[in-house]
Amino acid sequence: MTRFEISQTDDTHVVLGKLTSPYGVKGWLKVYSYTSPMESILEYPEWWVRQGETLTRISIVQGRRQGKGVVVQLEGVDDRSAAEALAQTDILMPKEALPKLSDGEYYWHELEGMVVFTQAGERLGRVSYLFETGANDVMVVRGDSDAIDKRERLLPFLPDNVIIEINSQEGRMVVNWDPDF
Repeated sequence: MTRFEISQTDDTHVVLGKLTSPYGVKGWLKVYSYTSPMESILEYPEWWVRQGETLTRISIVQGRRQGKGVVVQLEGVDDRSAAEALAQTDILMPKEALPKLSDGEYYWHELEGMVVFTQAGERLGRVSYLFETGANDVMVVRGDSDAIDKRERLLPFLPDNVIIEINSQEGRMVVNWDPDF
């Protein structure tokens, strides 16, 4: 295992999931995955695990879908007490290790924090986070001090319908959205 210190404001990594709790007595851990599909998190042979301000690089020995979740056995984690020591820690990956996307595709972490404007130029706020629904992804846009109000809005992530423009360089997006919704 390789360890190094990072600051909590490090923006070179993205959180892929969380090691939640031990699974059995042989060092396996339950994983809460933010990837879609959830077992895609197992496609990365090494993870960075954050404990406080320390990141530890650790290899996956094996992992699998288990019921409604994912379980994993990590290198050097051979018993329940070692697994307990890693419970409730974040799983990170360097951003540059993520697969490259096609034009018009975005990772959620790239959209979070973007400033959102209507087509009329009204500032609605910033993208706080996104979540999945059965029909489409949804952006949570929270009004900030420069926005037209402090409201929180749920906007469907529908490119070419609701999402008119995304400018990654400027950190802004334009939406077809009535501010009164």
